[in-house]
Amino acid sequence: MITTKQRSKLKALANTVKPLVTIGKDELTENIIKEIDVALYHHELVKVASLKSCETPAKVMCEQVCEILGCEPVLCIGNRFVVYKRSDKENIEHIEF
Repeated sequence: MITTKQRSKLKALANTVKPLVTIGKDELTENIIKEIDVALYHHELVKVASLKSCETPAKVMCEQVCEILGCEPVLCIGNRFVVYKRSDKENIEHIEF
């Protein structure tokens, strides 16, 4: 569980990040979940955008992703959400709090 201070820092970092994963009209599929998981492994902080054709709200999808992958929700605004999970990968610059 991340603290509000940590969440605030992650929100600031998320402002400069472009969406790494886009969810289309097929909504949250197994492949999208795997793609988010791989992005979390490589980047720790992942912004996800959903197209307007996607009927499921971003907040609901964010909750589902966090439940499945065990990551932390950082931000959910409009059709985008940001999740964070500390990576086990060695050769990346980890986010320090």
